[in-house]
Amino acid sequence: MKAVAYRQAGPIDRPDSLLDVELPTPVAAGRDLLVEVAAVSVNPVDTKVRASAAPAPGEPKVLGWDAVGRVVATGSEATGFRPGDEVWYAGSIARPGANSQFHLVDERLVGRKPQSLTDAEAAALPLTTVTAWEMLFDRLDVRRGVPGAAEAILIIGGAGGVGSIAIQLARALTDLTVVATASRPETAAWTRDLGAHHVVDHSRPLADEVAGLGIGAPAFVFSTTQTHRHLGEIDKLIAPQGRFGLIDDPDSLDITGFKRKAVSVHWELMFTRSLFETPDMGEQGRLLTEVARLVDAGRLRTTVTEVLRPINADNLRRAHAIIESGRARGKIVLEGF
Repeated sequence: MKAVAYRQAGPIDRPDSLLDVELPTPVAAGRDLLVEVAAVSVNPVDTKVRASAAPAPGEPKVLGWDAVGRVVATGSEATGFRPGDEVWYAGSIARPGANSQFHLVDERLVGRKPQSLTDAEAAALPLTTVTAWEMLFDRLDVRRGVPGAAEAILIIGGAGGVGSIAIQLARALTDLTVVATASRPETAAWTRDLGAHHVVDHSRPLADEVAGLGIGAPAFVFSTTQTHRHLGEIDKLIAPQGRFGLIDDPDSLDITGFKRKAVSVHWELMFTRSLFETPDMGEQGRLLTEVARLVDAGRLRTTVTEVLRPINADNLRRAHAIIESGRARGKIVLEGF
């Protein structure tokens, strides 16, 4: 089967940073599904792994943790899907990724694809949706208020992949006032179009920006990027007993400033359930099926902004470079082999 992989970790500007390769087609066993991949999207995790994680000796490493496709075979213990089912998922970082014609995935991580979206439109959503959903409802528990705080959430990096779906989930499933950050006219317009009640500029002091809205101190802050730059401002603006969540990887994180306000800190990694095969691992498949229902009901929309065809090394190198530039808006999707 065709696949895109790398043999040596390093920067994306090397000609061999990603390569077109031929690999054996895997065989489904246990609870696995064998999926014929139709479309994939690219996330910051792809770029981080490619830049730093060396493949096993002699084995090319395949990236890609967002996929849409059709089930072509099932393992003997898989009961939730049958050949022909259209599915979407983000998979496990502990296993080969989905930048390949055929891909194995545990059925517990898989949801049924929204019927109203094309393959490319759907591929933009799984990883970012699981990340945003788990942060909002499992980590920050936004349905449980903070006494005296504004019923509001500040989403830092509102135009990125995770921010773009977090805005929509907060609007569709909560009564929170949604404040998003953006620093360019096009990203500010994007976040407003997705449903943010207010947009503030994260290139300016965030505490002053939020105070200027007149809504009070928000109960929740969700930082998707550049947390180390904004931590002092978050400390100033968040409500006492507020809840703060992050998903990026700062070199260090001094949260002693949060003690005075008793702010709780929540780190989200959507791969945790699959890495440790937690008893609730199947929640990811269930939430993706619920999100598909919300999409088909018109309450959520795709966050795709660019589609590249076909799925090959050249196009994946281009997508990685855009993400590493820090100027991506929404999601980049690749479709078809």
